[in-house]
Amino acid sequence: MSSTESIRYDEFRSRVEKYVRMVEDALSNIKVKSEEKRVKEVINLAEAYLKDSKYYLGKNDLATALATISYAEGLIDSLGRLGFVEVEWRKVKPKKVVVAGTFDIIHPGHIEFLSKAAEYGELYVIVARDVNIPKDKGREPIFPEESRRLIVDSLKPVKKAVLGDEKDYLKPILEIKPDVVVLGPDQRVDEKRLKEELRARGLSNVEVVRVRERVSSFKPSSSTQVILDVIKRFCYREEDSSRSKL
Repeated sequence: MSSTESIRYDEFRSRVEKYVRMVEDALSNIKVKSEEKRVKEVINLAEAYLKDSKYYLGKNDLATALATISYAEGLIDSLGRLGFVEVEWRKVKPKKVVVAGTFDIIHPGHIEFLSKAAEYGELYVIVARDVNIPKDKGREPIFPEESRRLIVDSLKPVKKAVLGDEKDYLKPILEIKPDVVVLGPDQRVDEKRLKEELRARGLSNVEVVRVRERVSSFKPSSSTQVILDVIKRFCYREEDSSRSKL
């Protein structure tokens, strides 16, 4: 699957997931106005289609998931139009999504990663503090923390960017209370351990997912590549500089 196909697939999946949550919300709040047995039977059938849709969604069979949830919606909507039930179709509140990183020298790899993470819901970005970067990257950041936060905050996929905590990396996650945490392919964080740490501190229903590979159609797609290219092009040894003057 190409990077473009992968992004389109993830966007389609996100839309099906929202559709499923909307129908599930309508069914959970439905008000039955008729005691007729057949009304209950139709509601039970709609619930069965909802269950099927969630099953196929878990199997990544998006076409079947979409078809079955459409059946469920059609049944509920028909009951409502006939006056047998009162149903409210509410806009489902988007999930809160968190990613964290240094985000020093923004490049296409950052944009595509953030875009992919934003497909899960409203994206909050935790930007690493200056004091912590040398321990992780082995170098000082090019841009100071507030500049990096401001740049990330202005990017289209991002709802809000905040600075991390200098000592407790979980603190901003606990404050945001996300539904999903998205990890990049190079982040040295164990998904299972992160879920356990969040659960121990009161966030028990956070989904942790990882983008397994870099998805980038453009180069360079890493800060290291950018730095090495700059060195190669513009940083000469003294003898090279002297030779160029001859």
